[in-house]
Formats: sequence, C-alpha cells, structure tokens
Amino acid sequence: MIVLDSCGVGEAPDAARYGDEGASTLPHTAEAVGGLHLPVLGRLGLGRIAPIRGVPPDPAPAGAFGKMTEVSAGKDSTTGHWEMMGVRLAKPFPTYPHGFPPEIIEPFQARIGRRILGNRPASGTVIIAELGEEHLRTGFPIVYTSADSVFQIAAHEDRIPVEELYRYCRIARELLIGPHAVSRVIARPFVGRPGSFVRTDRRRDFSLPPPEPTILDHLQAARLPVVGIGKISDLFAGCGITEEIHTHDDRDGLDQTMRAMRTALRGLIFTNLVDLDTLYGHRNNPRGYGDDLEMIDANLEPVLAGLRGSDLLIITADHGNDPTTPSTDHTREYVPLLVAGPRVRGGVDLGVRRTFADVGATVAAALGVGLPRVGQSFLTQAILA
Repeated sequence: MIVLDSCGVGEAPDAARYGDEGASTLPHTAEAVGGLHLPVLGRLGLGRIAPIRGVPPDPAPAGAFGKMTEVSAGKDSTTGHWEMMGVRLAKPFPTYPHGFPPEIIEPFQARIGRRILGNRPASGTVIIAELGEEHLRTGFPIVYTSADSVFQIAAHEDRIPVEELYRYCRIARELLIGPHAVSRVIARPFVGRPGSFVRTDRRRDFSLPPPEPTILDHLQAARLPVVGIGKISDLFAGCGITEEIHTHDDRDGLDQTMRAMRTALRGLIFTNLVDLDTLYGHRNNPRGYGDDLEMIDANLEPVLAGLRGSDLLIITADHGNDPTTPSTDHTREYVPLLVAGPRVRGGVDLGVRRTFADVGATVAAALGVGLPRVGQSFLTQAILA
C-alpha cells in the first residue's frame, strides 16, 4: 500500500461541513501548473477517476480504479489511516484555534523545566522564522498548533538535542489525554541561523494508539510482517507494526518500499509519502506539489516491475490539501483508489467506495485474516479468478 499523503480528487459530499466546498487537490494542482505528466498513474486508471489536466482517461487501463469516501469525523492523517485499517471515528480529535489552555501548558512547562514560546496556531516555517532567534537565546521550545489536532514542538538541534525534544514530546503525549487527547504530538527539529532556519528530516509523530485493534494488529497476530515506511508507525503508535522505517523524503520512501519488496515474501508493506502534504499542500505550493507527484510517478515503474505473481499494489490517499485555496489546511475530499498487480483485472471500475475501510477489508481478505467490522473487500472485483 502506498498512500499519497493529501492527494484528494474532489470535494467529498460533506465538504461544506468542513468549510471545504470546491476543494479538489489533484485536479486543481494540474490546472495551476498547466498539466501534469503522470504516465504510470494514468496507465493504472487515474484519469478515469477525475478530470486531471495532462492525464487523459485511459480507455483500457492496466489497473482497477475508483475513489473512496471518508466516513469518520475529521480530515487528518491519523483519522484517514485508521479508517483505512478498519477503525471508524465518530468524534473528531480536539483542535485549538486559540492555542492550548493553561491546564495543558502549565504542567508541560513544569515537567520539562522550561517556559515555552508561541502557543498559537501557525505555519511551522513561519513560526520558527519569527521565534527561532529568541529560542536560540533562551532555550525555550516553540509550541504551536494548526487547524489539525496537533501539539507541535519546534527546537533547534544545537540548542535542544533531538532526543531531548523527543522526550518533551513524550511528556506532552502523557498530558494530552481525556478531552485534550489530540491526534498527534509532533517533534519539529530545525537547524540554521536567523533568517535561514530549515526544518530537518528528524521529525517524529507521537500519536494516540488506535482505540481498538486494526487490520495491522490482526496481521501481526497472524505472524505476518507489517513494514511501516515513512510516518506509518507513528500514526499507529507502533501498534501492529513489525518493522518501522523512517524516511528522508518521498524519493527515499519509494526506495525503501522497493527494498522491502525484495525481502518480504508475504505480509503488508505500508508506505506514506508525506512531502506532498507537509512541503507543498500546507505551503500552498502547487508547482512543488506537481513536481513531487511527477517524481513519484517516475519512480513507480520499478515498483510495478517488482510485483510478483500474487502481489497486490494499492495506491490511495488519506485526505486532501488543495494548494490552490487560500487555506493551508487539510481538505475533506474523495481520495483515489488504484489497484495493480499481475492478477488484477485491468479496467475494472471499483466505483465510489463508501469508506476508506474497504482498503483494510481487502488487505485482510488477501492475506487471510479477520475482516474489520467496517468496510467491504473489493478483492473479488479486482482480482482474476
């Protein structure tokens, strides 16, 4: 499974409830850059899912294709990935448009033995530019949030070592429970000097554990390997993951996927390509978004070539993040569903799936473990008898 983080394909039926009418990440990005060159994804059926400039609908795609609707409340990565693996959330995670209240900040400061800077919603690159110099002078970490349910802590690697920053995040994770149980605490290390700060690839996410067993737990219980590449292990708080591989960027994520394919004979390789979201969607950069998509597409060919007889490749997304809108937040959208492999029926239209959990149900059916309580497998539709 490869998740193109934030690569939505059009507003979901309930987009208005989230303030996301008209959002359409992939089609709008393609329009903004004058068209996208995505021959591999196009060959699998991407152009049959939505009108995407530069990606014509293939009359006889090599893959099965469709799109999926999210039923959980929310539009963040944790919610989307959990639903993919069979967990539906009825309530969204808490958000903090005015910063975190004293009952969170005061015990956090007491536990780490330092004051904090910030405590407001902000872009990560903007807030370290604004407060980074004061942080270097005082040693106080920068705490901020966004429209997502996140408690983010930024610190310069020379002022607060990365392992110490991770310790701060674990303390925050212990404190953020009950009504303040945010989806993720995120470590945001950076380097550089005032005027030229740069975030590093040593980001770590400290998520809540899923509230019930997921398909990943069922696979692990069946002694099947589950390789989490990118931020997958972080999103599931390590639950159900037998091997975690953190990555430097999306290119590295694809390289690590190929390495895992060469060694894992049976089980699940679960990859998240996060740069689309963090580097381009949240920064309203359609050109960067399009360039990264084209890089991903160019590096999917060896992934397809590496599929063995009974292997199944599923490509999807976890939410939207339309870089052409004024907002820098996630967007509530349909996500693409592409299925490929030697035994996949080319050209099968899987339709509009009612929940992301159909992916998890399909993984469970393919690997012979218990089906989730939500979701319907599309395995028999997609696979040749």
